[in-house]
Amino acid sequence: MPGRNSFVRRWYGSPVPAPVLVLGSVISVQTGQALGKQLMGVVGSPMGAVTLRLVLAALLLLLVWRPRRLPADRQGRLLVLALGTAIAGMNLVYLALEHLPLGVAMTIQLTGPLVVALATSRRARDVAWGLLAAAGIACFMLPGSSPSGPPSPTGLIFAVLSAVSMGAYLLLSQRTGAHTVGGGPLALAVLWAALVTLPFGLVQSGDRLLRPDALTAGLVVAVLSAALPYSLELTALRRLPARVVGVLQSLEPVAAGLAGLLLLGEQLSTPQWLAVGLITAASAGAVSRPPAPAAGAPPSPPPPCPRGWRRPSTATARTR
Repeated sequence: MPGRNSFVRRWYGSPVPAPVLVLGSVISVQTGQALGKQLMGVVGSPMGAVTLRLVLAALLLLLVWRPRRLPADRQGRLLVLALGTAIAGMNLVYLALEHLPLGVAMTIQLTGPLVVALATSRRARDVAWGLLAAAGIACFMLPGSSPSGPPSPTGLIFAVLSAVSMGAYLLLSQRTGAHTVGGGPLALAVLWAALVTLPFGLVQSGDRLLRPDALTAGLVVAVLSAALPYSLELTALRRLPARVVGVLQSLEPVAAGLAGLLLLGEQLSTPQWLAVGLITAASAGAVSRPPAPAAGAPPSPPPPCPRGWRRPSTATARTR
């Protein structure tokens, strides 16, 4: 498709600095998540908002990437299904948002890939980052840390499940990036995630999903929290080391807290902001580039991948 290929070439050849693309993705995602929390009120349920968001995001990605068929081999098809299932699981954060402020829910979600980064590292100093993250989680649980009382157990459970799914997504995206090239598999994975959530969305929201105001709001959320950041991150990952992208993405809890404050009027307490800061610092430290070797010293080996996996030549952009 000449039109689509020329669009992709123009996008990847963008003169915008790659770090700006990552920061734009961070802001876009959290703005979209804040608007997604508002979308729950429009369609009447969190699963309705998830379904509308994923369906519209899948359509946008299919329009851009236009995959002609499923992966030819069985492993490729299983990776698409597994990646899509992880994407659906990550959207459990919307159920957490019924009970928790945006900044709290998204910070807990980020601990999923943080745990993966720490678990697959062989650096002794990463123990310190793990302890820092644990201290951040503990700050959320301190008596009086929330103006509205102790964190909702239901919200915490859904946020943790979303974090587990996000960690799985990270590992699966590495395998997908090693196995395939381009955004076609990602578009198919998001389509599968939409199909997985569709029955739940229909049961909870029914024909409210087809109301013009819901479709308009859902399209905005899909663009800001899914389609646009996918493209920005995929472009940045082709131009920056994954560790640099990871450090910049560590600002997401801060962006979520600010988006919740500015768009939803959600006030975080001082202990909650401290927790956000500690987990952000732990995430940035865990994915930061190791110090440069001394002159004449052999270069340090790249950070280890999970056992038995090939290091991807290109990474798949993530979704929430």
